[in-house]
Amino acid sequence: MRTNTVTRHYTFVDYATQGYLALVAVLILLLHGNAVPLWPWLVLAHAACIAVVHLLILGHARFPSNRLLDFLRHYYPILLYTGFYRETGELNQMTMTGYLDPTFIRLDQAIFGAQPSLTFMQSLPFWPISEVMYASYFSYYLMIAGVGLALFLRERRQFYHYVSVVSFVFYVCYLIYIFFPVMGPRIFQQAISGYELPLEVQPDVVPNFPAAVQAGLFFRIMVWIYNTFEAPGAAFPSSHVAVALTTVYFSFRYLRPIRFIHLIVALLLCLSTVYCRYHYAVDVVAGVMTGLVLVPLGNWLYFRFRKPLEQAVPAKAAAPDNATQSGRS
Repeated sequence: MRTNTVTRHYTFVDYATQGYLALVAVLILLLHGNAVPLWPWLVLAHAACIAVVHLLILGHARFPSNRLLDFLRHYYPILLYTGFYRETGELNQMTMTGYLDPTFIRLDQAIFGAQPSLTFMQSLPFWPISEVMYASYFSYYLMIAGVGLALFLRERRQFYHYVSVVSFVFYVCYLIYIFFPVMGPRIFQQAISGYELPLEVQPDVVPNFPAAVQAGLFFRIMVWIYNTFEAPGAAFPSSHVAVALTTVYFSFRYLRPIRFIHLIVALLLCLSTVYCRYHYAVDVVAGVMTGLVLVPLGNWLYFRFRKPLEQAVPAKAAAPDNATQSGRS
């Protein structure tokens, strides 16, 4: 595969990140209308980010032994996830007004005969259970950074593989959020400026969070995280589910001693998204399906574009990758 002089040090995750930044900038330019009043600043921020990432890649290629550059060059996508996620909440009204929650509320009602996101917690309103659920939901952040750091320190080629596929899953989810905004069950209790649920999908009674649940440490932690970092309209598909299951895939492939514990926590996370009222049940199903489709596709793209970066791997990090070879069988 030939690479030009500008992108000869690029790998799949670099193309994916730069492509996402450029695509969203073009979407803002074309579709912003009155929905994105600060659109010039967002476009400028995207252009600046593209330039900084490119310079980081070139700087590392010139000074590969610099530890800070080495870490930032390979870990930078993980540092961008939160910003990209928050931005989707600023852009999801460019092509429509309001949210698609009524459709998903009706789907849950038709499939389950109720609203699982409202009834699940009410059926198990106990502090130990709620803390396990909220802790499992919180573990999502530890899964992403923790598996990434473990692989970064253990075997670079495994880390390159991991961050490439996880980033790809994230970027596809973010694009979906921009065009298909869904608030999730919080819309039952949270007033949204300029939007109201149709009366036919509004429950007669929206139960409050039980006092025992509110007393939990992880409940309070998640309240702070969502009040600080949440993007409105980023519920379908559940990126928590899709990305958590993606990290589990890499535990089974490269971190086998923790794979079953990781899987159990991820399954609890899937349940917690509904129990904690962050997602409709159909969001969870969509998150599973998203992972099942995007992980194999991300794998293919990674192996298609991995060679230029592996040529730059230091000798001690380029030892035979038995896990990788066995993982292909």
